Amino acid sequence: MDKLWMKNKDELFAGYETSEHGLSGSEAQARLEKYGENKLKEGKQKGVLQVFAEQFADLLVVILIIAAIISALTGGLEGTIVIIAVLIMNAILGTVQHFKAQKSLDSLKAMSAPHARVIRNGDKMEISSIDIVPGDILLLEAGDVAAADGRILENYSLQVNESALTGESENVNKIDEPIEKDELPLGDRLNMVYSGSLVSYGRAVVLVTGTGMDTEMGKIAHLMESAQEKTTPLQRSLDDFSKKLSIIILAICAVVFALGVWRNMGIGDALMFAVALAVAAIPEALSSIVTIGLAIGTQKMAKENAIIKKLRAVESLGSVSVICSDKTGTLTQNKMTVQKAFTIGRIWDAEGADADESPLKELIENSVLCNDGAINGDMQVGDPTETALLAFCRKAGSNENEVRFGYPRLKEIPFDSDRKLMSTLHQIDGEYKLLTKGAPDVLLARCVSAKTPEGIQPMTAKLSEEIHKQNAAFSSQGLRVLAFAEKIMPEDRILTLEDESDLTFVGLIAMMDPPRLESAAAVADCRRAGIRPVMITGDHKVTASAIAKQIGILQEGDRAIEGSELEHMTDDQLKEEVKSISVYARVSPEHKIRIVRAWQENGCIAAMTGDGVNDAPALKQADIGIAMGITGTEVSKDAAAMILTDDNFATIVKAVANGRNVYTNIKNSIQFLLSGNLAGILVVVFTSLMGLPLPFTAVQLLFINLLTDSLPALAVNMEQPTGDLLNMKPRDPKEGILTKDFLKNLAVQGALIAIVTMLGFYTGMEVSDEMACTMAFATLCLARLFHGFNCRGTRSIFRLPANIYSWGAFAVGTLFLMAVLFITGLHGLFDISDALTTGHILKIVGFAFIPTFLIQLSRVVRGK
Repeated sequence: MDKLWMKNKDELFAGYETSEHGLSGSEAQARLEKYGENKLKEGKQKGVLQVFAEQFADLLVVILIIAAIISALTGGLEGTIVIIAVLIMNAILGTVQHFKAQKSLDSLKAMSAPHARVIRNGDKMEISSIDIVPGDILLLEAGDVAAADGRILENYSLQVNESALTGESENVNKIDEPIEKDELPLGDRLNMVYSGSLVSYGRAVVLVTGTGMDTEMGKIAHLMESAQEKTTPLQRSLDDFSKKLSIIILAICAVVFALGVWRNMGIGDALMFAVALAVAAIPEALSSIVTIGLAIGTQKMAKENAIIKKLRAVESLGSVSVICSDKTGTLTQNKMTVQKAFTIGRIWDAEGADADESPLKELIENSVLCNDGAINGDMQVGDPTETALLAFCRKAGSNENEVRFGYPRLKEIPFDSDRKLMSTLHQIDGEYKLLTKGAPDVLLARCVSAKTPEGIQPMTAKLSEEIHKQNAAFSSQGLRVLAFAEKIMPEDRILTLEDESDLTFVGLIAMMDPPRLESAAAVADCRRAGIRPVMITGDHKVTASAIAKQIGILQEGDRAIEGSELEHMTDDQLKEEVKSISVYARVSPEHKIRIVRAWQENGCIAAMTGDGVNDAPALKQADIGIAMGITGTEVSKDAAAMILTDDNFATIVKAVANGRNVYTNIKNSIQFLLSGNLAGILVVVFTSLMGLPLPFTAVQLLFINLLTDSLPALAVNMEQPTGDLLNMKPRDPKEGILTKDFLKNLAVQGALIAIVTMLGFYTGMEVSDEMACTMAFATLCLARLFHGFNCRGTRSIFRLPANIYSWGAFAVGTLFLMAVLFITGLHGLFDISDALTTGHILKIVGFAFIPTFLIQLSRVVRGK
C-alpha cells in the first residue's frame, strides 16, 4: 500500500489482511516465509587473501616484481630480497588499512530492538523482533525501540525520538488520524513510526507495514550499499601518474635493453642495465611517504578536534569546494534558547530582560510553574523547550526553584499531543490559579480576555489581531512560539479538560536553537576560501532560512527549498539549479545523496556533515563525509571519513586549511623523490648510450630510494603553512600532479643532479669501473640529501620558517651514507670500492652541493 498516512483503520486492515486481534500463528509463519526475517541483509565481504592479492594489482608493482625476478636470474639475489621485502611490507599495510573500513551495517543492526510485544490470535505476547511480519499488531510504550515501520492505529500521548532518521533531536508528538496530503516528508508523517526510533513518552497500538530491508532503515542500508565511495583528487593524480610513469619506464627499459644487445653487451648485462633503470625510475618510497604525510596531517587535525578515519581524506579537504552542513548542533548550539517575549503592548528582548519588571514577571513565573523541566547543575532534564524557559528565568535574574517553592503545584493536566496544551493549578496571592501553556493558535482560541497595561480587558478583535500578528512575526523569524494564559479557579479540585476554556491571555515566549557564536565567522572564512556553504536540514524551511540568513549561508539571490520541491526535480534539473540553492529543508536520505551527486556532477569536491542514521548514505557518497563526535550515531561515524569531536562547523574550516597545507607538502615531497629518480634515470640512460659501465647497482638505488630519500621527504611533510591558506581558491580536482610548472622544475632539478653525478662517475673512472660506480652512487645520494632543502617550498630557504626536521633528516641521511662508505663490512653488500680516499669524499661533497647552490641562488636573484 502507498501513502499509508492517508488511510483509515478499515482500509489498513483490509490492505494488510489483518484485524485488531492480530494475525494467527499460521498466517504469521506464512508471511515470515514470504517476506523474510525482520533484519538488515549484509553483503559478501572480501577475504584477507583477496585483499592482500589486490595490493599487487598495480603496474609499478608488477614492473618491480619483474625486475626482482631478472635480478635473481642474473645473480643479484640481494637486490631481489630487498625488492620483494619492500613489496610485501606495502601489501601488509594496505591490507590492514582495508580491514579498518566501514562497519555501518553492523551499527544499523545494533539499533534494532531484540524483542517486541505484539497481538496475535487476540493475545498479547513477546516475540523476537526478527519474527515480526507486515500485518502484525505491535504494542509500543515509553522506553521501547520500534522494531519495524508501522501506522499508528491507537495513540495515547505517544512521543517518539526520530533523530536518527530525520536529524532533528526533538521528540515528535504522534497522532492516529489519517493525514489528507498527497506528498508528505518523512518528518511530517505524524501517524507513522519507524524502525530504530525510540519511544520517549506515552504508548500506542501500531500496524506493522514494513520489515527488514523494506523499512526506512532498510532503505538507508540499500543507499549505503549503492553509495559510491569517491577516490580523492590525490589518488586520481597518483593513479594517473603511475600509469604514465609505468609506460615511460617500460619504453625506456626496452630501448636500453635493445641498445645493450645491439652493442654486444650480452643478454645478462643488458638485462642488469634494464633492471637498474627500472629500480632507479620507480619511487619505491612514494607510497609510504604519501601515507606518512597524510598521517602527519591527521595528527595536526586531531589536536584541533578533527579525527581523520581515512588518511586520503586529509588531502581531499584541501580541494573541497562545497560543504553541505547539517543545521542542528553543527551550525547551531543544539540548545533551545529564549530570544524574545511579548506581552500586550510590548516586546521584550531576552538579553537584558528583568524578571522583577511587570508584566514580564507574571509571564516568567507562569512559564516556570507550568513546566516539568529541571536544571541540575550543568545537566538539563526534560523537554528542551521547557528547560529553555527555566534558563530564561535564571537569565532574567530569578530562580525557578524559589518560584516553585513559593507556589507549589496542586493539580495538573499533562501535555497531550491532541490538545497541544498543558495546565497546572497553584495558589498565588490567596487565589487558585489555573496556568496553561500551549500552541498559540490553540490557546488563543480559548482566551476570552487578555492582560494589558490597563488591566484585564475583554479579548477584542483588535487585541486578537495584535497577538496573532506578533505570533506570525516571531514565526517568520524562525522562532518557536509558546503562548501562556491563566484563569481564576473557585477552589482546589480535580481539573478537567473543560477547565481549559475562558482563559486570560498573558503573553508569548519565542525561542530558537541559536547559531554557534563562531558559525558566522566560519561561513565567512568558507566564502573567502572559495568554498560554497550549503545547509541541509530536516527542520522547517522558515526556521532553516532564518538561521542561514543570520550566519551568511543564505544570501541575496540564493534559494531555499523543501524536500517536496526537490522530489519533483529530475537529476538534470537539480544539476542545473543546485548552484542557486543554499538551503534544503525537510529532506530525506535519498534527497541528501542527490544533492551531493549534483554538486559532484558539476565537478565539485563535496564535503557533507551529519549525525543521524539518515545522513550515513550521503556521508559515504560525499568526497569527505564528516560525522559529529558528540551527537553522532555510530552508523554516521562508521560511514564518515572524518569525525568532529566538538561538533563544530568552524573546525571543518580549520581542517580545510590543514588539508591544503598537507597537499602542498605532499606535492613538494613527490617533487623531491621524482627529481632524484629522474637524475638516476638520466645517468643510467646516458651511460648505456655511451657504452659505459653500469653506474649503479639495484641495491645502491634501493638504498637511496628507500633510506636516504625517505628522511628528507618526511621532513618536507612537517613544513608549516606559509601565508593565509584560506585566501587561496580550492585546487582544481582535475589538475594532476604533473602540471607544466611541476614538470619544468622536475626536469631542471633532475638534470642538474644528473650532471654532477656524471662528474663523480667520470672522476671515479680514472681509478676503476668499481670506483666510478661508488663515486656516482655517493654523489647522487648526497646531492639528493642536499636537494631536500630545495623542496621545502618554492621560496629561498632563507625566507622559509625554521624546520628542524630537515636538518635532522640531512644529518641522519649523511650518517647512513658515511657508514656505507667507511664501514668495510658493508662494501660487499653495496658494491663500494676499497680505494675510496678523503680526496674522493671531498670531491663527492663538492659535486653534490652544486645543484642546491644554483637552485637557491636562482631563487634569491628572482626575489623569492
